[in-house]
Amino acid sequence: MAAADFDIPELKDDIEVPKLREGVMAHVKTFPAPKAVQDFMGYPHELVEDWKERAIEKMGDLLGKYRSLKVFLDACVHCGACTDKCHYYLGTSDPKNMPVARQDLMRQVYRRYFTPAGKLFPKLVGAKDLTKDILDEWYSYYHQCSECRRCSVFCPYGIDTAEITMAGREILNHVGIGQKYSNEILGKVQKIGNNLGLPGPALEDTLAGLEEDIEADTGVPVKLPMDVKGAEVLLITPSADFFSEPHVESLIGYAKVFHAAGISWTLSSYASEAGNFGLFNGNYETMRNVAMRIRDAALELGAKRIVVGECGHAWRVAYSFWNTLTGIGYGGDDPFSIELQKQLDPSYPQPQHICELTNDLIKQGKIQVDPSVNDEFVVTYHDSCNVARASRMGTEPGGQFEIPRELIKAVVNNYHDMADGTIREATFCCGGGGGLLTDDLMEVRVKGALPRATALNNVVKEHQVNFLALICAICKAQFTKVLPKYGFDMSMVGGVHQLVGRAVKLD
Repeated sequence: MAAADFDIPELKDDIEVPKLREGVMAHVKTFPAPKAVQDFMGYPHELVEDWKERAIEKMGDLLGKYRSLKVFLDACVHCGACTDKCHYYLGTSDPKNMPVARQDLMRQVYRRYFTPAGKLFPKLVGAKDLTKDILDEWYSYYHQCSECRRCSVFCPYGIDTAEITMAGREILNHVGIGQKYSNEILGKVQKIGNNLGLPGPALEDTLAGLEEDIEADTGVPVKLPMDVKGAEVLLITPSADFFSEPHVESLIGYAKVFHAAGISWTLSSYASEAGNFGLFNGNYETMRNVAMRIRDAALELGAKRIVVGECGHAWRVAYSFWNTLTGIGYGGDDPFSIELQKQLDPSYPQPQHICELTNDLIKQGKIQVDPSVNDEFVVTYHDSCNVARASRMGTEPGGQFEIPRELIKAVVNNYHDMADGTIREATFCCGGGGGLLTDDLMEVRVKGALPRATALNNVVKEHQVNFLALICAICKAQFTKVLPKYGFDMSMVGGVHQLVGRAVKLD
């Protein structure tokens, strides 16, 4: 493995608050989106001449649309409760990666142009003119936030820093400096149906190959159907599940669960992506365009249930936004939403997380599992931030924490949680979420993973953990890349349904 061109933080026994190192991450600039990508997204492809006026106008537009943004910009009293809660600050020691400082990059401009005190007495209230230097800082530091919302858990006013980051990125897009990684993905998913740009025939070939592999391994003809009209379940899963390791092992696990339970199901070539990067850019219309493909596929295929695979932010969008984006949940009142509500089976949650579906099947005795087949593994579980802090699972509060753990403990005999304060609602982000899973941000990703790597290292030393179970595609991709930088073997990273797939008994 090639050596990193930056220092890898040292793993210690405890997660330490670092001494401040002003500006050490200011050099980080993610690649800007090229002209073709920006054109497709409807944004300028370079910094426009009147960028300042456009930025202020867009900020005013967002403040008018989202009252929460104005509240978050007004409410902070600089109490300091969030300062040591961000994994990027803990990993980089750059004070601008403290949530309060990152917010202030926008708050100082907001005060200057949108508050009476900032207009009349800017120096007294910390208000500043929007300059090119400040805009450059926005581009650098708003792409050093994974929108994980851990800081909001500790904020006494509940300020959601992620919303400020989203607004910053949306303004940057409107003045012509969008991010290459996220905007390219948003183009692919809107043109082709998935983030990777995999066309339908390639998906069909991949699924056929996986069916052959499963039958060769088990002797059972487990199917991975696509575009089957009348199937009970439409499975929406991240496109990484179709081909890359360890993601594909979870797709095999889903297929075995459906086969063992006798549930008819299908994937969709039109809506072959659960992820929705529109969330990361803070653009509601883009997020809706991506989500509408799923509604259209459900109507076309006549599915009675919509189940979402292992993807953290996809589940957040499905659980928290699909109802207003597409009418898949409750609340849609256009003719297509009404038709879909009639079509979906009210006996089940709509949408439903794959972990909830599988856990229910095991508890009801509808599928059988043998946890002893996983006895080679000592397992711990990483709570995905978007699942932990921005959604629920099941019918009880905290189900998003308990259901995945119940499921894991049903299919393995050796399980240990990481330390309190690093899991459940207080979980640390993997360091690659929110549109940061790109190699041009590798320094941010590696350093941002330090708190999670520290907690993992402790449970490895104490309990000999050798499997990190995940329900997020971004977490899987991030950890397989960055954990080896801290001395871990990438093979210890896998999905919860990778463990399920090994344990479920097939006919």
